[in-house]
Amino acid sequence: MRCNRILSVLAFSVVALAVTSAGAQAQATRPAAGGGGAQQGSAVAQFGDWGVFTSGTQRGKVCYAASQPKTRAPANLQRDPAFFFLTSRPGENVRNEVSLTLGFPLRGDATATIGTANFALYTQANGAWIKNAAEEGRLVQAMRGGSQLTVRSTSGRGNVTTDTYSLNGLAQALDRVAQECR
Repeated sequence: MRCNRILSVLAFSVVALAVTSAGAQAQATRPAAGGGGAQQGSAVAQFGDWGVFTSGTQRGKVCYAASQPKTRAPANLQRDPAFFFLTSRPGENVRNEVSLTLGFPLRGDATATIGTANFALYTQANGAWIKNAAEEGRLVQAMRGGSQLTVRSTSGRGNVTTDTYSLNGLAQALDRVAQECR
């Protein structure tokens, strides 16, 4: 099942992004296979608000574009950082797979909105993925042409949340991901 595969990849690829106020530096870390020590991912480039990273797994190279929301509402909620990922794993024939970590346990589905286009996301634990895999390409194309993406979700405690991501630099970041993970 697609959900289990994605969850195992996310569990295997815990990513922490530390971005300076200028957005020029980033670092990615994931646990090594088998749970022993950490292997460092490589920060490849920064394009606007999107970073490009690569790492290796037992199944081959993994490349991804990642960003954090510019705004999070309500602002007074205590929650972990959120990240939006577009991941390519050529060894598994995966290109631009959409996933999010929202920084808190989720209840129910979520929605991603770009302009007037809405995309249903299913959630599990603190992650979200495109509900209809056939729409993933349309979401990525809308992101390439848009200026911002809004994710609306509900926390496990019932708080309705809105995270807004800038799409500035995403097209260049995805082009670089494609170049790194041919």
